[in-house]
Amino acid sequence: MSVRSIEIMDTTLRDGEQTSGVSFTVSEKLTIAKLLLEELKVDRIEIASARVSLGELEAVQKITSWAKEQNFLDKIEVLTFVDGGKSINWMLDAGAKVQNLLTKGSLNHLKYQLKKTPEDHFSDIKATIDLATKNGIKTNVYLEDWSNGMRNSKAYVFQFLDYLSNQKIERILLPDTLGILTPDETHTFITEVRNKYPNLHIDFHGHNDYDLGVANVLESVKAGVNGLHLTINGMGERAGNAPMASVVAVINDFLSDVKINVNETALNKVSKLVETFSGFRIPVNKPVVGANVFTQTAGIHADGDNKNNLYFNDLMPERFGRKRKYALGKTSGKANIQKNLQDLGLSLNDEDLKKVTQRIIELGDKKEVVSQDDLPYIISDVLSSDKIERRVIVENYVLGHARGMKPSTTLQLRVEGVLYEAHAQGDGQYDAFMNALKKLYKTHSKKDLPKLIDYAVRIPPGSNSDALCETIITWKKEKKEFITRGLDSDQTVSAIKATEKMLNII
Repeated sequence: MSVRSIEIMDTTLRDGEQTSGVSFTVSEKLTIAKLLLEELKVDRIEIASARVSLGELEAVQKITSWAKEQNFLDKIEVLTFVDGGKSINWMLDAGAKVQNLLTKGSLNHLKYQLKKTPEDHFSDIKATIDLATKNGIKTNVYLEDWSNGMRNSKAYVFQFLDYLSNQKIERILLPDTLGILTPDETHTFITEVRNKYPNLHIDFHGHNDYDLGVANVLESVKAGVNGLHLTINGMGERAGNAPMASVVAVINDFLSDVKINVNETALNKVSKLVETFSGFRIPVNKPVVGANVFTQTAGIHADGDNKNNLYFNDLMPERFGRKRKYALGKTSGKANIQKNLQDLGLSLNDEDLKKVTQRIIELGDKKEVVSQDDLPYIISDVLSSDKIERRVIVENYVLGHARGMKPSTTLQLRVEGVLYEAHAQGDGQYDAFMNALKKLYKTHSKKDLPKLIDYAVRIPPGSNSDALCETIITWKKEKKEFITRGLDSDQTVSAIKATEKMLNII
């Protein structure tokens, strides 16, 4: 089988920056450009639009200066316009050597936006190309709105391509500017162009308005394009462009006759950096780079992975510099917990595992997110609580806190099967709880409560979840000190749980 190479051009720094609210600084643009070419190893990058701003000019100057030192200058491209040479002069100031000239790819755009005849437009384009050639600048040509052109004014598109095929250009760039194409149309239109112009270098530039960006790219490759335009995280105007990570995975897994140079293992790293710089958050379920896409939630899936990797597919996380995770929640089951325990180097017997599983399910029912970092704390709490005989139970409580009024607690306490109730106020909710508890013990028991001498609250180190808060209370009774711990998503409740343990110890 013969293998053909496809060029990958990343246009995050130009088209991706058209994402609403996104603007990269000069240093951010330079950093991303370096990562794209040196680590991700894309073939080309489109980094800016000519004449946008002084900041854009400075960014391009920084990138071209670095690229020249690294012999990457021919991989740096800039969007330009048919504007009587103004864009060419801008490029000369910027130090760029490849222009992507924006022209009209549909008769509709030509008639109503430029109000020119095809012949006049072609003449202006030729003048721009000739000026670029004279100044040592190579030219690629965008046919803006090409997809609508193929639908509604195909004769014009082929008249234009006939003209361009005789000009001094490197590539024809065919954008689905408004993201209107279906996969069938993409394949049909690209095939028509490919058959008519077998020697032209053709790039496809897909948008994602109908969520068909990846499918359209796949069909364009099957139809014979030579290059693709993609963005990191699918950034771009409106619904964005065809996303880099998904397209790379699809080509590598489903098109064995196609070779690309992109380094898969760098995809996640570059994706996260662009997310940070742009503020454009990656959906957690976004293929390849989303936070959840390599996380098994259902316990049956973790069980299947233990039994000959039954729920694995070709999208192995290690390909992209990531690792499979097993979520902890109400659908986890014992298999998910065992997977996390293995990662931590821990093991539990069946009975203890069942108790820990039940606690995680209880947290999941409260819609709490449990992380692997929380697990040792849950184990400690569940297993230590199990050793304490619960003769005293905090049956119920109402915690009140209103502006201008002292916090209050109404407490129901069951002692040896008998239910008692008290109400008290305090300087805080937990202080009010303790005052109610002292009132109960003073009235109904001869026991003195131990003194609270230290109170510490913490979350599990490394945990970024909101599931757990651990309260550690040190008590003193006569000359003996002891510690109890409580674990809950609410700080006051975790303190109450620690206090209940104290009541059963004394």
